[in-house]
Amino acid sequence: MTASVAQRQSSSGAEGETLLEVRDLTVHFPIKEGVLIDRQVGAVRAVDGVDLDVARGQTFGLVGESGCGKSTLGRAVLRLIEPTGGTVKFDGVDVSSLKGEALRRMRKRMQMIFQDPMSSLDPRQSVESVLTEPLRAHDIKAGDSGYSGRVRELLDVVGLPASAASRYPHEFSGGQRQRIGIARAIALNPDLIIADEPVSALDVSIQAQVVNLLEELQERFGLTYLVIAHDLAVVRHISETIAVMYLGTIVEQSPSESLYLEPLHPYTIALMSAVPIPDPRVEEQRERILLVGDLPSPANPPDGCRFHTRCPFRQPTRCHDERPALRELRPDRLVACHYAEEIRAGQITPDESSHDPHATRLAFDSATPSAAQQSAAQPDDERSPSSFDTMPGTRYRDVGGE
Repeated sequence: MTASVAQRQSSSGAEGETLLEVRDLTVHFPIKEGVLIDRQVGAVRAVDGVDLDVARGQTFGLVGESGCGKSTLGRAVLRLIEPTGGTVKFDGVDVSSLKGEALRRMRKRMQMIFQDPMSSLDPRQSVESVLTEPLRAHDIKAGDSGYSGRVRELLDVVGLPASAASRYPHEFSGGQRQRIGIARAIALNPDLIIADEPVSALDVSIQAQVVNLLEELQERFGLTYLVIAHDLAVVRHISETIAVMYLGTIVEQSPSESLYLEPLHPYTIALMSAVPIPDPRVEEQRERILLVGDLPSPANPPDGCRFHTRCPFRQPTRCHDERPALRELRPDRLVACHYAEEIRAGQITPDESSHDPHATRLAFDSATPSAAQQSAAQPDDERSPSSFDTMPGTRYRDVGGE
């Protein structure tokens, strides 16, 4: 353990203690109509009653398809979006009630890495200006080497040369820009970093490098990550615990390997059945589950279980009119399903419409090279983690991701 990590843990708490606690968090965006006088006619329930705990030093993964609310959840934790209700406690302090200087001090300990490394950087600012801005905003005094020395240190930590300080974002590749974004996030020595799709905008050949950098920084500085992503393989590679979101709610939470080996919620089961397996014999023989229908509108979510309109395991009772609670089915396994035990025991099976192999295969397109094909010629240590679980000749579409 490095000295910086030991110092951080002694001052802020031991590793494994809860650092981030979210309870019944809701984020509703009002729907208004009218010309002269706006009146609210509804609300988009982007996040609707989410509970989660992130332990200090842990990487917590959050996955779900487009529109499920996972990015909104990340921004609400940092108060970049104001929550409608619920509480967010960071290191025991209720962040949702902080204002002014108290909120500014707390934000110093919580930072964010954004999805698009180009749009998250001001094109009119040099890299040195980008990296010194948070230091000046939080009145952090420069050391003997001044702000320039701190900039050189940050660039070295993320693997960029000192000469990068005088250049502008458009002069860098996507991977280099994301490294600059990471350097900005760690400039204030935070405890928690929320990484919103940190590698999805990057070329597959450099995704693994950025993932490895994040892991190295976590080990070096004792960071805690909340990683928001749609790539199931990347989340599995980097996270100890994973939560699956659907239509603004958490439907399953589990240790990473347990979730992939034995998913419990019908939605998670369908997601995992859509992930290609490198072994052609296993790929041809395994059961695939098709989700029929579109994602319901978060402005008008269905009654009862929000997944019941697409669930291949739905039952005539409870699913339509009773919302399932997120409950502990097994140690460290949380699931929001009335019939999770029966599904796991094989007493309830998917309906026939979910077994159409032709419809299921529409999720994969062999017309273009996949991530695995593109990285096949690279050394193993340079490949993206997302290529490890991808079948050559296939491309993963938005069946289980964003």
